[in-house]
Amino acid sequence: MSVAEIELPEWAVASPKRRAHIARVNALALSWADALRVDREERDAWSDATRWHDVLRDAGEAELRALVPQLDWRASLLHGPAAAARLAEDGERRASVLEAIFWHTVGTAKWDRTGRVLYMADFLEPGRTFDREKRAQLAARVPDDFEGAFRDVVRMRLGDRIASRERLLPETAALWESVQ
Repeated sequence: MSVAEIELPEWAVASPKRRAHIARVNALALSWADALRVDREERDAWSDATRWHDVLRDAGEAELRALVPQLDWRASLLHGPAAAARLAEDGERRASVLEAIFWHTVGTAKWDRTGRVLYMADFLEPGRTFDREKRAQLAARVPDDFEGAFRDVVRMRLGDRIASRERLLPETAALWESVQ
């Protein structure tokens, strides 16, 4: 799916650069869905979660906080919960999709495969410039070793934060513990 073809809600606040990222995340997740031969319902959930995860990434802090006033998270982490809240307002009812989007910035041990796919695809998409070779190898492993690849992505994403003793949200800490 090209950037021009990526279908986002009319209220999305996503720059062309962000839309390109979303398209790459979606394409990667759908390649895994094809390789794993997931059923149509799960494939649609993966597609929607990856298409909608960053629809408010370029929104302002005030707009994000208005959608999720109960959260005292850093502004850079609010776009997932805000998007999930807005999607729910618009009638989205699939818990797996909403949970995947809500938690994609911080992680949660409660995810089903949809959440895990979004977390991995968002991190492993080929447009990111750091650790390209290692991330490409992890992305290639997903269809044959889903759980192992997920564990390694969590370790790669959170390892330095854990080592530095950065304070983590309880959900992030629980995700870390779940893969140890």
